[in-house]
Amino acid sequence: MHFPILTSLIGLPIAGALLLLFVPDDERRAPLVRSIALVVSVLVFAETLLLWSRFNPGSGDFQFIEHRAWIPAFGISYFVGVDGISLLLLVLTGFLTPLALLASWDAIHRKTKAFCIFVLLLESAMMGVFVSLDLFLFYVFWDAMLIPMYFLIGIWGYDRRVYAAVKFILYTMGGSVLMLVAILGLASLHNTATGSYSFDLLKIQSLTIPFDLQWWFFLAFALAFAIKVPLFPFHTWLPDAHVEAPTAGSVILAGVLLKMGTYGLVRFAFPLFPLAATYFAPALATLAVVGIIYGALVAMVQPDMKKLVAYSSVSHLGFVVLGIAAMNTQGVQGAVYQMLNHGVSTGGLFLIVGMLSDRRHTRLISEFGGLKKVTPHLVAAFLIITLSSIGLPGLNGFVGELLILLGAFRWDPRFAAFAATGVILSATYMLWMFQRVNYGPVTNEKNAALRDLAPREWAVLVPIVAVAVLMGVLPNLFLKPIEPSVERMLGQVHAPAPPRVQAESRIPNSESRTPNSESRIPNSESRVPNSESRIPNPEPR
Repeated sequence: MHFPILTSLIGLPIAGALLLLFVPDDERRAPLVRSIALVVSVLVFAETLLLWSRFNPGSGDFQFIEHRAWIPAFGISYFVGVDGISLLLLVLTGFLTPLALLASWDAIHRKTKAFCIFVLLLESAMMGVFVSLDLFLFYVFWDAMLIPMYFLIGIWGYDRRVYAAVKFILYTMGGSVLMLVAILGLASLHNTATGSYSFDLLKIQSLTIPFDLQWWFFLAFALAFAIKVPLFPFHTWLPDAHVEAPTAGSVILAGVLLKMGTYGLVRFAFPLFPLAATYFAPALATLAVVGIIYGALVAMVQPDMKKLVAYSSVSHLGFVVLGIAAMNTQGVQGAVYQMLNHGVSTGGLFLIVGMLSDRRHTRLISEFGGLKKVTPHLVAAFLIITLSSIGLPGLNGFVGELLILLGAFRWDPRFAAFAATGVILSATYMLWMFQRVNYGPVTNEKNAALRDLAPREWAVLVPIVAVAVLMGVLPNLFLKPIEPSVERMLGQVHAPAPPRVQAESRIPNSESRTPNSESRIPNSESRVPNSESRIPNPEPR
């Protein structure tokens, strides 16, 4: 019997949170509380690296599977496993959590114990989302992660923190309810087909679901995931949540929580409902491209650094959705890679903005200027992370955006052409912001006495910069375990539709809206379908 490493990843942060309950709640014990939380989070990160070292990168199947009956009367089980798509997201979660705790070491001065407990519980729920292979279990973790984030924003946030926290939880729970209805519908469908309920993802994937049901199920799942991404026009909760959240909350929210929406599309929405996914892919791609351009244009006029970075997330995650919608190896592989890139780059930007805010108690761009002369090491890290965010070759952002644009171009060049403008706009607003904050004369005397990086801040930024360079120089280290799982997922999406699906479809003109079987079968001579099989049918729909 192998060691239950996935259960350990979920349980270790909970154990750390329980341990903190026994520490007296007073400010004299705050350093001890922070130290315990940091040690636990570092151990979790070390365990994700151990998981990566033992992972077989040549297999696209789920590994380290743990399966135990939980509520057998309803077919609910504790079923967890990891493949190449979820593996590196677990590593990203383990990587960012201790950095978020370190960044808050001196910034959180009240209720430190409760803060650390909520961060650890949030880490546990995020790990659970990425390893769940039972739909009911997935939903439990999906909703459980909202509670710690709600309190992190609502208690330790800034002036409008309660408004932002309530808006965050209402938006995300609203979409989640529809997803729960769809999950129950899938279990009922399994009961109709086999005589027993099941929430097992692998069993539900084997069901033959009529196209009209796929249509509604896909919409329910996609809406929940689109809100979480957030995909335009479901993004309005994000700027408020980012701006009002403490630095640790912003790092985890941008670095991990937003990826759960795109992860849900790759893991559940597209493989479970391939006909509906193929039908809705152009609409998703259109919203993604609109979000790329809209997010960049709105970011360009923001006076607040934190809000600028928040709107940049709308733009960058639009690329991820576009890569998924392309439904080819380059596009989806680039999308998964871009999830990791965004977590590193945008997490790093929020860390730096938090450091500047702690020094000056303001995030307004106009309040800064000339920092290069005052804090040269901080500005150097700021420059590298900024360049990684805009996709400079040799840094992490370039690889993901290149693969996504290549996959989109092979699917439909029009989407790639419009999305490419987002790369230019991203460079415009990020470099303009960087120039105004760091170059020129020191016009504000309050900036003249700012201190450079402290040892703790070096410990936060050096790993971010190192990973950004590593992912840009050695992308195959990360792409190798992703590719087999992506191809397995695409094999499910492009599998020929069973005749019963088309016969039972009750949506009018379903044949004209559902790609024919030839357009969904990958070219056997190549891992990536040829361009003719991926360009949408030019005939009127």
